[in-house]
Amino acid sequence: MARLDDQQLGGATLAAIRCSLGTRPRRWLLAITLLVGVLGAVALAAGPPAGRTFVALSNSTQSLMSVMVPLFGILLARDLKGVRGAASVAPVFTAAMLLAAAIGLFGILVCAATLAVAASDAGTGRWSHAGTVVLGSLLVQMLAVLVGTALGLLLPSPVVAFAASIVVPLGLWLVLGGVDVLNPAQAWLTPYAATRNLLSGRMSAAAWLQWLVVALMWGVGLNAAGVGRLKR
Repeated sequence: MARLDDQQLGGATLAAIRCSLGTRPRRWLLAITLLVGVLGAVALAAGPPAGRTFVALSNSTQSLMSVMVPLFGILLARDLKGVRGAASVAPVFTAAMLLAAAIGLFGILVCAATLAVAASDAGTGRWSHAGTVVLGSLLVQMLAVLVGTALGLLLPSPVVAFAASIVVPLGLWLVLGGVDVLNPAQAWLTPYAATRNLLSGRMSAAAWLQWLVVALMWGVGLNAAGVGRLKR
């Protein structure tokens, strides 16, 4: 495969972004994803005032949107499967991560706006750990879309891939959580545990290392396997 220069890569990435939202169903999917995030923030803000913190709102909003975000990766992977002799898969993955980051940024703005207008008993503490949560929100959505691209490349059906994006990570988390001796492995092996840590805002050095391991497994390793299958 020929290597793309920076200008070609930028143009191909823009084309991939346009393709990711190029049909009416995909635009509806984006609208539904964003609406789910808004509803999650509003629903939590309507609850007890003590729970109206940036951490709590982000946990609800970003977690709900991250269920839908893998679909964008799956659809982009499906597009990639239809391109024979593509010069590089990099534009597709770049477009997927940029789209996921934009969704995460939207969630951040929704949570900040909701918190700004909602009364809270938390006082100044309602903005605690905001910086870490902002970064975590972007990372959560980027990993979610990479799980989607990987499963979209590895599995033949988009429907099966989307179901797997929910069942496989959550199932692994439940299995590890159901066995006492395996409980510590949750944080090292499952995106759900890593997401909870990131959106809690309390990230220690060990928690960042756990996140890195999860990202390498689910974001890098699975996609490497998917690209290898695509090339074969």
